[in-house]
Amino acid sequence: MLNSKPLYNKFMSIEDNVFQRYSPDFDKFENYGFKKAGKVFTIEKSFKNDLFKACITIDDSGKVSGTVFDLENNDEFLPLRVENNQGAFVCDVRAAYEDILKDIRDNCFTREYFIFPQSNRITNLVIKKYGNKPEFLWDKFKGSGVFRNPETNKWYLAILDVDRSKIQAGKKGLVEVADIKLSPEHIEKLIKQEHFYPGYHMNKKYWMTIILDDSVRDEKIMELIEESHSFTVKKTKGNV
Repeated sequence: MLNSKPLYNKFMSIEDNVFQRYSPDFDKFENYGFKKAGKVFTIEKSFKNDLFKACITIDDSGKVSGTVFDLENNDEFLPLRVENNQGAFVCDVRAAYEDILKDIRDNCFTREYFIFPQSNRITNLVIKKYGNKPEFLWDKFKGSGVFRNPETNKWYLAILDVDRSKIQAGKKGLVEVADIKLSPEHIEKLIKQEHFYPGYHMNKKYWMTIILDDSVRDEKIMELIEESHSFTVKKTKGNV
């Protein structure tokens, strides 16, 4: 059973936190008010009674960045980015800026199951192959989805968001990982290779982990998922 603490994405910017698990629908941008210059979309919005202005840019990969200006001083409002600055005024400005971002997100972006591209590609391949969508079972672990065979209720895949240091010592940053159930013999061989790790928060004898950062090809991951899924199939007299 998953028993890690929820990961609050302290390594992410305000924009990344708002837009994680969302992908852009570029066809909606210009109607919303974005201006396009080359491969970049930009929009400016004044807020807090025109005391502040947000300049927001979205590139062709969907990456959102923004700068908030204090119009009274005609300078960037730097306290917005200071995480431990929790003064009432700064928090109020930060919340108002987040509301602008959320409105853009809700009108111009589409909700995804997970944060990173490979996680969503694998999810779509699993849905196509087995018809099983991820289940998000825990309020405390909103980014953790499990896939199970509905005939037996057994898990064959879990995708979790964790700090990279949990998998690779000395490295930091948010990643998503796939936990896959395999035979102990297969796991023993795989974890001797690069990019394959003992199961994160699972029984390491039967589960192994891959970081979903394109270090392992989709095709290879799907081969392993197929083996994992085979363990969940209801046994009959003919295949006992």
